[in-house]
Amino acid sequence: MRKICVITGSRAEYGLLSGLMKQIDESEDLKLQIIATNMHLSPEFGLTYKEIEKDGFVIDKRVEMLLSSDTSSATAKSVGLGMIGFADAYEDLRPDLIVVLGDRYEILAAVSTALFFKIPVAHLHGGEITEGAYDDAIRHAITKMSHLHFTSTEEYRKRVIQLGESPDRVFNVGAIGVENIKKSSFLSKEELENSLDFKLGDKSLLVTFHPVTLETCTTREQCDNLLEVLTKHSEYRILFTFPNSDTDGCVIVDCIKDFVAKNKDRAIAFKSLGKLRYLSALKYVSAVIGNSSSGILEVPSFGIPTLDIGDRQKGRIAAKSVVHSGVSMEEIEQGFKLIFSEEIQSVAKLRNNPYEKDGTTDMIVFQLKTYPLENLVQKSFYNL
Repeated sequence: MRKICVITGSRAEYGLLSGLMKQIDESEDLKLQIIATNMHLSPEFGLTYKEIEKDGFVIDKRVEMLLSSDTSSATAKSVGLGMIGFADAYEDLRPDLIVVLGDRYEILAAVSTALFFKIPVAHLHGGEITEGAYDDAIRHAITKMSHLHFTSTEEYRKRVIQLGESPDRVFNVGAIGVENIKKSSFLSKEELENSLDFKLGDKSLLVTFHPVTLETCTTREQCDNLLEVLTKHSEYRILFTFPNSDTDGCVIVDCIKDFVAKNKDRAIAFKSLGKLRYLSALKYVSAVIGNSSSGILEVPSFGIPTLDIGDRQKGRIAAKSVVHSGVSMEEIEQGFKLIFSEEIQSVAKLRNNPYEKDGTTDMIVFQLKTYPLENLVQKSFYNL
């Protein structure tokens, strides 16, 4: 029986991985191991490891690594602490294969450590581009330290191969989050509003804005510009989710808290909604605004538009219902008007999502079960 260790460090990533984890756990050929790390273990971000346990999973190891600061120095030191913690976890668990998703710095720590333990890595969502964040470089670095690749589109599959990975190790399976949506049951609007203690009304927005780690315009400037536009549109009720633990994340949290304090009658903020409430909210809000990957990958499947601000997601394939805007107040305002135009509203209702593919989880689990592990950690550079 193969020991498959899934590593998760954030609420959003766990929401994507949970269906895969369930299928691994139910397999007679695989033994699921779970390592929870980073934001999952932080009160500041809602102690979201509790959601993992609430779903019936047993967390085998917890790797504490997050320093209570959002400076560049603290982020770099958190990676170092993570490597120390993962070394201890791998020593005890001895997994046959590690499964990771995405491009965050805690996953960089996990995969870097696995390299020295000669543990093969299966990576989801490689080959993507996000030019406005250092996550872009992290994602490609993880690709080069991984051994099986599950990409979300054929274009991304080709890019992973372009990075020198052998085609027979790279599988286009679609986005796991889109498949989760198709399999999910949601709260009714009344149940969601009761859970949030907040009325969404007929006009509402879900706003998630993450730090801009590589852009020249500062995080505070961009956040202030966004909130100024939201102030103008007082007819909309606003549901905020706080950002991830990236450099300058506290700046955004402070801005949102100040906005909510001034607009208590129509705005509310959460450290984490959890998977069920987040996906349920997407059924009932009018649009999603911010710079989260969810606005690109999952939101189009709900038939509503996304306003994607700035360069954080620049380079990702996007549905036609995703409107990209610059970061100035004027550009955000223009984008805001466009997502509620008749043209974009009509396109959004078609629910065309380039990341949708049937059987995503089944394809991943099949490879986890059957792909030969012998000599998997040894790779030859594939030349085009």
